[in-house]
Amino acid sequence: MPRLILGSASPRRLALLEQAGIRPHDIRPPAIDEAPLRGEHPRVYVRRVTADKMRALDPAEGEVVLCADTTVALGRRIFGKPADRAEARRMIEALSGRRHRVLTAVGVRSMDRQWERLVTTTVAVKRLTERQIEAFLDTGDWEGKAGAYAIQGPFGAFVSWINGSFTGVVGLPLAETLGLLEAAGIRGRLA
Repeated sequence: MPRLILGSASPRRLALLEQAGIRPHDIRPPAIDEAPLRGEHPRVYVRRVTADKMRALDPAEGEVVLCADTTVALGRRIFGKPADRAEARRMIEALSGRRHRVLTAVGVRSMDRQWERLVTTTVAVKRLTERQIEAFLDTGDWEGKAGAYAIQGPFGAFVSWINGSFTGVVGLPLAETLGLLEAAGIRGRLA
């Protein structure tokens, strides 16, 4: 079986893989520029960033690289990881009482083949009070999270509905990822 290289430093992606019985041989987060290009559509953005990550990690013989990128999109606006509390507040206020999309692009690459998948999930957030926003920001759980939240964390209490992949919102749509890995010759205990 090929050796899996996880091209991500995300502890959530690693935990999801382990949940499916897959333990990467190595973790190699690529150093790439993840800034959106001017006017870039969210779908194009996550696909481009994932492709850039895969290109940055050149798999050796017998290796398969797994990369992914997740973004939160409100219309055409891309909500990446907030730089500070003020930016997190603006994101949470914008998401309050509205539906948004969480897009995760997944890519798997061997020396001679490449597989890709884009998974979109719609998430509805209840209308939040100022007190709820402050209480959430005080948790610090917005740090390092696309859209300033993690659905599996405290913010999950504000999510009233989702349509799509819960694990995709967490950062790695497992059903689709396992299909791509199986095509590349990697199986977990759930395969």
